[in-house]
Amino acid sequence: MSRPDPADQRLAGLRQRLQGLAYGGDYNPEQWPASVWREDMALMREAGVNLVTLGVFSWGTLEPRPGVFDFGWLDEVMGLLAEAGVGVDLATPTAAPPSWLAHEHPETLPVDGEGRRLAFGSRCHYCQSSPVFRHYAARITGRLAERYAGHPALAMWHIGNEYIGFGCHCPVSVAHFQRWLADRYGTVGALNEAWGTAFWGQRYDSFDHVGTPAARSRTVSGPNPGQLLDFARFSDAAALECFTAERDIVRRHTPGLPVMTNFMASFKHLDYWRWAAEEDVVSLDVYPGPQDPEGQLLAAYDFDLMRSLRGGRPWLLLESATGRNLLEDRNQARPAGQLRSRSLQAVARGADSVMFFQWRASLAGAERHFSAMVPHGGTRTRTWHEVTALGRDVARLADLAGGVCDRAEVAMVWDWENWWALEGPDHPSNDLRFTERLRDHYRPLWNANIAVDFVRPHSALGAYRLLVVPNLYLVDDTGAENLTEYVRAGGHLLMSYFSGIVDEHDRVRPGGHPGAFRELLGIDIDEFAPLPAGESCGLHHAGHTGSAGDWQDVIDLAGAEALANYTDGELKGRPAATRHRLGTGTATYLGTSPDRETLRRLVLDCVAGAGVTPVLDTPPGVEAVRRRAADGTRRLFLLNHTTDETTVDLGPGARVDLLAGDTPAPVDGRVRLPPFGVAVLRDVPHTRS
Repeated sequence: MSRPDPADQRLAGLRQRLQGLAYGGDYNPEQWPASVWREDMALMREAGVNLVTLGVFSWGTLEPRPGVFDFGWLDEVMGLLAEAGVGVDLATPTAAPPSWLAHEHPETLPVDGEGRRLAFGSRCHYCQSSPVFRHYAARITGRLAERYAGHPALAMWHIGNEYIGFGCHCPVSVAHFQRWLADRYGTVGALNEAWGTAFWGQRYDSFDHVGTPAARSRTVSGPNPGQLLDFARFSDAAALECFTAERDIVRRHTPGLPVMTNFMASFKHLDYWRWAAEEDVVSLDVYPGPQDPEGQLLAAYDFDLMRSLRGGRPWLLLESATGRNLLEDRNQARPAGQLRSRSLQAVARGADSVMFFQWRASLAGAERHFSAMVPHGGTRTRTWHEVTALGRDVARLADLAGGVCDRAEVAMVWDWENWWALEGPDHPSNDLRFTERLRDHYRPLWNANIAVDFVRPHSALGAYRLLVVPNLYLVDDTGAENLTEYVRAGGHLLMSYFSGIVDEHDRVRPGGHPGAFRELLGIDIDEFAPLPAGESCGLHHAGHTGSAGDWQDVIDLAGAEALANYTDGELKGRPAATRHRLGTGTATYLGTSPDRETLRRLVLDCVAGAGVTPVLDTPPGVEAVRRRAADGTRRLFLLNHTTDETTVDLGPGARVDLLAGDTPAPVDGRVRLPPFGVAVLRDVPHTRS
């Protein structure tokens, strides 16, 4: 009999405490006089807030001078929140080291690849390898854990904030990198073999001779790709060491509380598969532009990734924006009503919370013009009315807390180390962008209401009908064999170009391309032939004429059949896409970047061939997602992401809309959705008369 997962037990305690989904945001009372705090408590009750993140950037306030601590203000705020029935996600404040640490220990400030030491004045200004930084970070973390263990407001721990994995090049980081390499390779000879240092005479005699990869402007020619890849791995590992050190401190004092840190969606520099395994729950900060026509698609993609990182368990939307964010040169307001659909989209895709940055809009500092739950204009604003209405919606969905989404029939391979290597230097095309290619493949699936899980090359794949593999440039032998066996055993696979080319050290696989996947795909690639920027060529697939850009593989069939062909240019008549039967399965390969419509047709052709079924056929711009309540019963979310009223045909069956008011409203075979409208439908069991 398997033991219960301790993380699941801790999260069950959190759900019991909150009595439903979490609703709230980052609370920064240190920015405000104490007279505002009691007003905040009343407004939180009005909005339905039951959880706030507290203390994220408060180190300098909690420890204004080295070893001098001031917890009085935090004691008062924690007490007020407890009285108001609001739980606290208490942060260790180590993302913002105080000015005295930078002044007294400038060696804790990071050094960039140009050799420049960065300055105090922002956040995350620390060398993650620095033993001095780690000492002071452990001290403030320990003081917080000792003081607030057992406090009635404390519900969860939030370690640091938005770790960035900055690759520091200071002497301490160089020495740390050398130790990390010695642990990874054992001998310097193994490192030389992995990095191919015979090229350009880069052979090392000792780990002590290895440095961090300097910026290209500081070397005569380009860097070693193996060194770059390992430095990315090392920087990720060093940041994770900082997280786990603080996690272990708070866990010693409060073993029954969940511990996590907040992720930044498809963030390049941290391998979130590894991070998710070290925390109790995945949480996300996400800020798609409110006027971005594909903002809802990008958000869904990020939500699916977060849900997938811990095998489909519920996750937390920890930060989002009630309105304007500050990520563009011109930051537009959120359209009226969109807050509801964008927020409940996260719940539909597995979130157990809807939370924002931040509770009250700041009057000073870098993000003073960022939106908030309580805007500068206070409770008379449209945003406040939408925030309180959303709080009521979240409360109506309380029984979803702890419930999961059904396992998708389609999986998409996502691997951070492949991302690092794919976007490395000196490739046939240096314009390849990992996340752009994944989103190109995700788009037709999302538009068709087909659920997607993300997986690694080594994941168990047998439950999926279709596996989508965009640009898996780097893959080790075990991962390559896993994908091959998935097809051999009857799976359907769709893979795009520049895949299987290198091993885990970024060494080109011998014997010709596509390297690890020649048997799987039944092709030989004679040449990579990227197209000049802005150029395209004709493409024909199943009676449809489209275009191809960016990249062309010169493909020779070696068992596969042509699925699409080029219609002009040097490769006229040659295969642009192929299909190969292996064992009882099928592998489809795209040797170019088709235009959106052609790619949609190719992806959905694979969907049909694999027998994948969409959640529901809906009008364009209406998203349909299924999630289960904690008792296992299903809910159907319908989200209208357009500014037009629309109607969705549901088919036979009795249903109620859980968001139609305090009493669920019956729904017949059609449901009307206003602009940005949302319905959450529960089936009503048929009863005999």
